[in-house]
Amino acid sequence: MSQGASGIELETSLGYLLKEVSSALRTAMEAVLRPLGMSVTHYSCLELLAQRPGLSNSELARGTFVTRQAMNVLLQALEGDGLVTRSQQPASGRALPTRLTAAGRAQLATASAAVKGVEDRMKSQLSPSEQDALRAMLSACAVSLRAS
Repeated sequence: MSQGASGIELETSLGYLLKEVSSALRTAMEAVLRPLGMSVTHYSCLELLAQRPGLSNSELARGTFVTRQAMNVLLQALEGDGLVTRSQQPASGRALPTRLTAAGRAQLATASAAVKGVEDRMKSQLSPSEQDALRAMLSACAVSLRAS
């Protein structure tokens, strides 16, 4: 599958490999989250709120890589299920801060353990120093792409 000097060779393309890993990771995460009644976006939203309480709809959408509209639908469902609460009055501007409830924290604890198992499996063939190096390289790639 050679494209020549000006094309992409899938066998050696870092971008293609990253997409392949991303797809495999998402599939594995969905497999462990589905029995818990959750999606990757649902889990990511709860995880973000646990680590950064009070995020707005827009901030959560950016952090979970979905549209503001999709996040609003998810937040309405999570609120209806008693997993999050949203202030009725904005702290400033129009943003309504969101926080986890006790039920949300409990659901997140179960989901986090399942997702950690997936991540542990993903990195199982890497030594701790290789994991550190990969983390640093991926961070550098993200910084480079954001800078351009």
